Amino acid sequence: MAKTTLISVRVSKDLDKRLAKLAGVTERSKSYVAGQAIEEFLTLQEWQVKAIRQGMAEADAGKLMPHAEAVKRLKTWGRRGA
Repeated sequence: MAKTTLISVRVSKDLDKRLAKLAGVTERSKSYVAGQAIEEFLTLQEWQVKAIRQGMAEADAGKLMPHAEAVKRLKTWGRRGA
């Protein structure tokens, strides 16, 4: 089993009820469900911060797409075969 550490977090009563309900229907502990939620949140936030920093570095280096090209590409979003 992986080493773990104890943390304490204050949440609203509503969030606690939702956590308890999900833990019950998934037959997991509230601690397990909360840990999974934190893991998923951190993974998403870390990815987003990394992408933003990369974009800022590229902009600082002058690696920008011309506005007209960006608009052209955006207009293809959602189209099949584009």
